Amino acid sequence: MKYLKSIAIIIIISIYTNIFISCEKTIDHPNIIYILADDLGYGELGVYGQKIIETPNIDALAKNGMMFTNHYSGSPVCAPARSVFMTGQHTGHTPIRGNDEWKERGDTWNYQAMFDNPFLEGQRPLPDSTVTIAEVLKSADYATGMVGKWGLGAPTTEGVPNKQGFDFFYGYNCQRQAHTLYPMHLWRNDERHILDNKNVAPHSNLDEGADPNDPASYANFELNDYAPSLMHDEALKFLDENRGGPFFLYYASPIPHVPLQAPKKWVDYYREKLGEEEPYTGKSYFPNQYPRATYAAMISYLDEQVGDLVNKLVEIGQYENTLIIFTSDNGPTYTGGADTPFFDSAKPFKTERGWAKGFVHEGGIRVPMIASWPGRISPGTKASLLSAFQDMMPTFAELAGVDSPPDVDGISILPTLMGKEQSETHAYLYWEFPAYNGQQAVRMGNWKGIRKNIFKGNMTIELYDLTRDIQEQYDLASVRPDIVKRMEKIMKRSHTPSNLERFKFPQLGDQPLK
Repeated sequence: MKYLKSIAIIIIISIYTNIFISCEKTIDHPNIIYILADDLGYGELGVYGQKIIETPNIDALAKNGMMFTNHYSGSPVCAPARSVFMTGQHTGHTPIRGNDEWKERGDTWNYQAMFDNPFLEGQRPLPDSTVTIAEVLKSADYATGMVGKWGLGAPTTEGVPNKQGFDFFYGYNCQRQAHTLYPMHLWRNDERHILDNKNVAPHSNLDEGADPNDPASYANFELNDYAPSLMHDEALKFLDENRGGPFFLYYASPIPHVPLQAPKKWVDYYREKLGEEEPYTGKSYFPNQYPRATYAAMISYLDEQVGDLVNKLVEIGQYENTLIIFTSDNGPTYTGGADTPFFDSAKPFKTERGWAKGFVHEGGIRVPMIASWPGRISPGTKASLLSAFQDMMPTFAELAGVDSPPDVDGISILPTLMGKEQSETHAYLYWEFPAYNGQQAVRMGNWKGIRKNIFKGNMTIELYDLTRDIQEQYDLASVRPDIVKRMEKIMKRSHTPSNLERFKFPQLGDQPLK
């Protein structure tokens, strides 16, 4: 009996000790979950105006938190956007400024060759000297985990997640591998996890003579192990294993980036909702019998996963102590059967090719952002603060009580999150993109300056007043040459020559590497 009483006392002391420790961490060390969708448009969430695709869990985050209306990605495509987030530096400074498949290694688009030789997988790496957001939080005793798509350093290089501050990684190292959601393998830390999927080279199409209206024709594109589900399970496990906090989870979903592949229950739901449609059998990415239904299904499945994360936080007693941020890496795509104009995916901006993903117009770089932190962020609030991916580094560092690196371009937006006056604001935001013929952009107040086709010798700056012209249709450069000159000066001082030849702008005076 005395033994049982002793055990009971120990249990009670343990419970109260854990409560005390938990409360202490609640004050000083909030958990952080950063959810990054892939190619999700500004207008593809219900709370941002979407009328067809249903996103109740993400909408609930906004209802219980803060919705940002002037938030920007670091870049209009995958890898550089992630580099800006990881480093807190805009694309005039960050190491990775474009997608770079590092082709000099060999046949990097041969999926069997990549499977046989992991050195051919992945993108050009972040330098070892890079200070990442994960390393900063790790210095504050955070458990750091990442699931999803990396794209910032090939296997065998210094750029892999576990060498850039993450204790745990599970997912795609390589962006090209994510061109199928049924890959032959994913990575768990520095080891490959072989999946029960055969090699179906991304961008394959239907067999010759196959009937596009026969479901059996698509058997090669619906295999066994669905990567988004596997990665989601690992994310929930990471939360379980680190329930004592503090933890940082970077959840970089590959959804809704094409190819069109989604769980059957969601595809069936939208087939019934949308009715009959023409199959997609184009030349890019995989074919799909129900392209619109599948695209909507991918987003609703991502929304379901967000609901799972919230439920897990409640289950482990960390919901009130966790800042959740949901956003997207860039605007919606124009390829692979994703009929984004049908969904008005970039609304109120233009969605078509040339205006969304890959371009520094608003549809390509302005993205949704929702922040939820029960008891700290006032529910149902909106923020018009000019903000961008580079702001996450100083914001998360302040939350963790540590300094961010001195060379960041971001500002802490914590005052805005807490409903306080934001004394430090951006005088401007800057982008450069060494692809799609070369582009630069500046957002300064309500003015937007864009320079396109730089690699073709064009140095003219277009000027738009976003208060009156949200779709950037009326160039006012000739009317306001004073603003254009200011934009030109910002572009000049914000650009530093890249250390990689692939990202240089000769037209801006960059010299070749010797």
